Amino acid sequence: MTSRTVTLLDVARAAGVSKSTVSDALQGSGRVAEATRDRVRAVAEELGYRPNSAARRLRRASTGAVGLHLPATATRLDYYMNLAFGAVERAQEDGLDMVLLAPSGAAGGRIASRVDGLLVIDPEPGDSAVPGLLDAGVPVVTGERYLGPTTGPSGAVVCDNAASLTALLDHVTERGARRPALLAPSGSSAWATALRATAGSWGRAHGVAVTLRTVPFAATPAEAEAATRALLAADPAVDAVICAPDGSAPGVLRAATALGRKVGATSATSATSACGTTSASSASEASGGNGRNGEGARSESGRSESAGPGRPGGAAAAVGPMSAGLLVASCVDGTATRGAEPPVTAVDLRPAAYGRACAELLCDILADRAAPDTVRRHSWSLETRASTGSPG
Repeated sequence: MTSRTVTLLDVARAAGVSKSTVSDALQGSGRVAEATRDRVRAVAEELGYRPNSAARRLRRASTGAVGLHLPATATRLDYYMNLAFGAVERAQEDGLDMVLLAPSGAAGGRIASRVDGLLVIDPEPGDSAVPGLLDAGVPVVTGERYLGPTTGPSGAVVCDNAASLTALLDHVTERGARRPALLAPSGSSAWATALRATAGSWGRAHGVAVTLRTVPFAATPAEAEAATRALLAADPAVDAVICAPDGSAPGVLRAATALGRKVGATSATSATSACGTTSASSASEASGGNGRNGEGARSESGRSESAGPGRPGGAAAAVGPMSAGLLVASCVDGTATRGAEPPVTAVDLRPAAYGRACAELLCDILADRAAPDTVRRHSWSLETRASTGSPG
């Protein structure tokens, strides 16, 4: 019928009966008229409903637990730990325990026999455990959409990741950046895909060359430092670095310090400071309007790329590589960005609230308070700090 798993509720709606009637009709139990039983079975076959033994056991008695699957790198990332705590707290409000699944996952049927539903956070098409979880026969809610080819989840909670990166790029250009760069996450998750695509589309729309350098999805500060050093050595005109991975911003700051780049200032703001003004509007005027040049970026793993017919010229390209300032920002806020020196401008994805939202949707689906294909949106905020020349 559809790309997602057909549920008892789907059959009930199509047959015009209750969910419990469908369950009794398919299992041959309860007081269901023969004509109704035949109609329900015909509808179930037409829709492609496929029960499994684990799901049937769950329909007879709740386990009182839900499962949580996180990316393999989650245990060392502040973001996922906060998300997990939020999910646990919300599940407990509905009387459900939260079971943290091993990163490698287990067979869907065995998992489904132990939980009433599943939360799968940032599902990566390359994660071999995800298809089995999505096809386990219990309701599944994903944190971010699943872009793989297998059966879709029951529901999803999503962030507008394109809008959050757009806000960061707008912010650093307003603060004087003319050559922004993004340390973009590798992989094919919805988050990573959206960030890489947005860097290109924003660059094309604004006529600004956004330089991309691909780093691991969960890049460490050391990996971010090495990537930033290589980036600035290859393209000294870069005057703003936005790092995507959670916790990687301190590495960017260390690279800037080692290369003598003043964090929180750009060549444009530094030039206007010498003339007695530090406003973003004055910096823009001093550098000749908006300073836009080139086109959007293309990403190639491990290499810097600037789109457009040639390397951007003008004032930004003429700035001395070691004397220029550097704006630094992050796509994920957390302890590392708030406690850095200087504090780093970042997108607060509100992970604990996000975890709560995911668990709440799963609870609502399990209690028939929400349809299985519900998609809800989660809000974020931009926290501006000293690393982009903004007061903390």
